[in-house]
Amino acid sequence: MHRETHAVERIGWLRAAILGANDGIVSTASLIAGVAAAGAAQASILVTGVAGLVAGAMSMAAGEYVSVSSQGDAEKADIARERHELKTQPEFELEELTQIYEGRGLDRALAEEVAQALTAHNALDSHLRDELGLSREMRARPVQAAAASAASFSIGAALPLLVVLLDAGRSLPWTVSAASLVFLAVLGVLGAWAGNAPIARAVLRVSFWGAFAMAATIAIGSLFEAAG
Repeated sequence: MHRETHAVERIGWLRAAILGANDGIVSTASLIAGVAAAGAAQASILVTGVAGLVAGAMSMAAGEYVSVSSQGDAEKADIARERHELKTQPEFELEELTQIYEGRGLDRALAEEVAQALTAHNALDSHLRDELGLSREMRARPVQAAAASAASFSIGAALPLLVVLLDAGRSLPWTVSAASLVFLAVLGVLGAWAGNAPIARAVLRVSFWGAFAMAATIAIGSLFEAAG
């Protein structure tokens, strides 16, 4: 049996994982670069980075869970409504499905035949897929999304923290920024590969915004050092 694998089948967890890792790298590297530019000691920089990792991972998990749960609640409401309409207005629902297939290019007779066949096979799934655009692959999975976000954020945030252990000198703001841009570029490549997207565009996108964030925090940290 031939089995095709499409990027859409992993879009839910992939989006959460890429977003989490990207935020972990950018936010933690920016914190480290900003605090280091202000002249903080290595111990203070490490504490700031670890605190950022823990707080960020929890925030990502909670935010993703709430967001995807809200999506799931809306999906459940739509499913319940569609199930009720199929039970109380089957003729209307059949005509609705027929018109959908007509709109996609089938003639009336063939559209009616397809609608009747799919209704007999699984009326609810047919309406969810063709009327509402809901499929099993795209259904909301809040726990999976929250876990993917927290784990990927933690992994992403740990990378800039490793740089702090390797460079405790005045060059830290620049080394952590440079290393993090490399991490972001690798993340962009992995995300583009997993999602079958253009690699150059993905790398440019994540690198640009990461560089902007770190440059801003270094500038702010330098101002505090000068003021002190």
